[in-house]
Amino acid sequence: MRYLPSTTSRAPNHPVPPQFARGLLPRATTVLAVIARPGQESADLGALLYAFRRSGARLAVLSLTRGEASPLNSTIERLESRRLWELRVAAGLLGVTALAVADYPDGGLARSPAHELTELVGREIRRHAADLVIIIDPVADDSDEAVVARAARAAAARAGVPTVARMALATSSGRVINLGPEAPVARAVQRSAAAAHSSQAEALPGVEHRLNLLGDHETLRWLAPAASSESSATG
Repeated sequence: MRYLPSTTSRAPNHPVPPQFARGLLPRATTVLAVIARPGQESADLGALLYAFRRSGARLAVLSLTRGEASPLNSTIERLESRRLWELRVAAGLLGVTALAVADYPDGGLARSPAHELTELVGREIRRHAADLVIIIDPVADDSDEAVVARAARAAAARAGVPTVARMALATSSGRVINLGPEAPVARAVQRSAAAAHSSQAEALPGVEHRLNLLGDHETLRWLAPAASSESSATG
């Protein structure tokens, strides 16, 4: 694990916030983003993280792998080292102040002990006194993202911290969130952060197309209110 500076106090309890029901970004003091691999903090969560930072929240990111299994590599460097550097650059652009990267196998998180992953996320929640955990809503139950979702949700529920998942598409189970008047800036920062992952340059046109379709909206799903003890990835 590699770290930037962090805090250590206990996270408070939070019910489902009323502003979330009104289509506004949930309020938070410290947001912990838990991702499967570098790049997701930018291409998937970038605009949301920037919006949280602009609202005054402190940002922390935990990546469970180094992203070494990507089939793309526009450089001559080894991905496990290159992508770590790219993540640091992207995190700086997004305003992330605490970054941790674990060394679990990219593409093989399902083979890692579930309790170990949950404990790791729990330590990061306590370390940063996070009062909101954000993840990427998994598309498939056997994906790395599903493993991340289960570990994050279980750890957050134990800590009494709510979890939200960023959804790729608006559905009846999600809430469309307006990024507000600074949405164009948020998207511009997100694009810059995604471009920092230069080893994945071949994927950037697809990211750009998706962000153009999203405009000034994102869709979030409230997975685990603080009182919940569930640990599954679906809500």
